Amino acid sequence: MPPRVTGQDVTVEGVEPAVPQGRRISGAVWAALVIVYVVWGSTYLGIHVVVETMPPFLSAAARFVVAGIVLGALVAWRYGPSALKVTRAQLGSAALVGLLLLLGGNGLVVLAETSVPSGLTALLIAVVPAWVVVLRRSFGERPGPGAYLGVLLGLAGLAVLTLPGLSGDVRIGGVLTVVVATVLWAVGSFSSSRIPMPANPFAASAYEMVAGGLGCAAVALSRGEQHGFRPEDVSARSWTALAYLIVFGSLMAFTAYAWLLHSAPLSLVATYAYVNPVVAVLLGALLLDERLSWPIAVGGAVVVAGVCLIVSTERRR
Repeated sequence: MPPRVTGQDVTVEGVEPAVPQGRRISGAVWAALVIVYVVWGSTYLGIHVVVETMPPFLSAAARFVVAGIVLGALVAWRYGPSALKVTRAQLGSAALVGLLLLLGGNGLVVLAETSVPSGLTALLIAVVPAWVVVLRRSFGERPGPGAYLGVLLGLAGLAVLTLPGLSGDVRIGGVLTVVVATVLWAVGSFSSSRIPMPANPFAASAYEMVAGGLGCAAVALSRGEQHGFRPEDVSARSWTALAYLIVFGSLMAFTAYAWLLHSAPLSLVATYAYVNPVVAVLLGALLLDERLSWPIAVGGAVVVAGVCLIVSTERRR
């Protein structure tokens, strides 16, 4: 799917890497790809560990507000304070996209992971490229027959992945929450290329993260997550996971991905869309003893196949 820079599982839209297609892939490119593959794939594990002892929306708020402020400071240091200047329309657009992606998309994922295994969550989220194709078709674009077949595969896999919830192995409410999150993430990614955004994509991402984090804070307060919450009750394991998500998930992997856009073919960079779920499933099974049932294995394989087909179709266009 065409990528667009955001603060979590970063997607980037409308940015073409200035890299000759015949250029040899360097070791630095492969190193950056490994960072994106492993770090983004591990964020689902990190979220699962965070919500063990932290309220979901409060933890998401802390993650994105801190990461957004740090990223904004880095942008001002690297490009000068003028890089953060935006119009009212650009600020409003960035805030809207941040709320869709990080409150609606990631916030609901954090909430869902209180009852849904991290590996299953990652596989459900892998269907996002299929929703983007549906949105593009709704607005008159013609993605191509291969993309449509990929959508059908993705939705079929999504149906299979809901079986653990229907059978009672996983709470169906949590599964449906992730599905809603994927739709909101797709809407945010799709709309961001059609509304006035800040010219500097790093500044745009900083504003998105702060807006999304503040939105998560508002939801946390409305849910009463602050009542009875005491920082001293949070385990060291959860604090470590939160720090990992801020530093590695929202800053390190983001920087690696942004660099890859200018250093590697987009078709190669886009492979993160189907590598991340595999990494998440393996980490969940190895570190959290999450059971890999047949619906998760079969449904996940179908979803990943659909995403592969969509990505391969798009890179030929």
